Amino acid sequence: MHRTFTQTLILLIALCSPASWAGVVKAVRLWPSPEYSRITFELSHKVVYRYFSLKNPERLALDLQGVEPEGALREIAAKVSAEDPQIAAIRVAKNRPGVTRVVVLLKSEVRPQVFELKPMGEYGQRLVLDVYRATSPPVNPQVEMATAQAGKASGGNWEDAKAADARVPDPKVAKIANPVAKPDYVRLITVAIDAGHGGEDPGAKGANGSHEKDITLSIARRVKALIDKQENMRAFLTRDGDYFIPLFERVNKARRAQADLFVSIHADAFVQAHARGSSVFALSEKGATSAAAKWLAKRENEADLIGGVNIDVKDVNVKQALIDMAQTAAIVDSLKLGRSVLQEIGDINQLHKGRVEQAGFAVLKAPDIPSILVETAFISNPDEERRLTDDAYQDKMAAAITAGIKRYFDKKPPLARNKTVQNL
Repeated sequence: MHRTFTQTLILLIALCSPASWAGVVKAVRLWPSPEYSRITFELSHKVVYRYFSLKNPERLALDLQGVEPEGALREIAAKVSAEDPQIAAIRVAKNRPGVTRVVVLLKSEVRPQVFELKPMGEYGQRLVLDVYRATSPPVNPQVEMATAQAGKASGGNWEDAKAADARVPDPKVAKIANPVAKPDYVRLITVAIDAGHGGEDPGAKGANGSHEKDITLSIARRVKALIDKQENMRAFLTRDGDYFIPLFERVNKARRAQADLFVSIHADAFVQAHARGSSVFALSEKGATSAAAKWLAKRENEADLIGGVNIDVKDVNVKQALIDMAQTAAIVDSLKLGRSVLQEIGDINQLHKGRVEQAGFAVLKAPDIPSILVETAFISNPDEERRLTDDAYQDKMAAAITAGIKRYFDKKPPLARNKTVQNL
């Protein structure tokens, strides 16, 4: 039935009235991270906005038209953490009739990005303010420092680096002592551990309310701790908190750190609650090895749509590298790594498939780094959800992943770094 003129007029008056403006902002979320801080405004519909920077002190102003400083907006000031690297405080007030101004007080000069996101998943229309530091820090200072120290003596030779710091042995003792076994690896190995999802993107949800993003981060931290205990290995996390990182930036971070391996950790859901078991995936240049692998890759690749990416600033250098560089060798090594990890995981959990599967996962597209995605179990299966939230199971899974990585390097010690490739 068509609306009458009177009904339409009443609707327009209601939408234009100040009373309706207060409900425009349904929720406000703040996600601080080392690289950037994100403010997300979830809206009932699109709004007209503008933003600009102010100096002395450094701050950003965001004007929202047709919005009142009420409801969810009033809660934003209390969401700011003292540990936030970029944001010192947030103030909200009416700037003029029908316009609310959000002022973000900053701790240093920043590079802001403001963009809109269409409704996706459980979220409605969103307006996102990303606050990047004007000068970004190294991707992982600890890894860079450890690599530099290990390479002082011989440009990256781990054995020579250890010898440079060792005391000169007593010649008499040396004659009777057993010779020191040569280490399996000749330089420091860097492993990128990627905790899937995060921040605005919760990932899959379990029947009992657990979120994939929390489980993946917990397991990733355990893997890092185990790898860091190895004399010749260091790990870094692509994220070490509850914040979102775009898929392409996870690849970027691994390449900037000159990672030897990339391991992405997940705990996904499937349309059928009885699906169970652990899996390991590698990239495919041709097509998925199964319908389930194709479905899963599509679902994981939607993380950018859910988490929210400003598509106008994607790194064209990485995009070009993916086009220009053959990934065949990296995929071959990824399959070897995947088989080593899958063999270890099979000792602690049923395998969903007894082989490494392949599909077009965007997060595995580093052209020069062997990369795998580990599905630790199905969070959509109530029994496996209980295991995934159990500390003992997380410890076992982390130990299995680490053992698989060590098994891979036992068979294939890393070569000297190819600076031409790594510095692309």
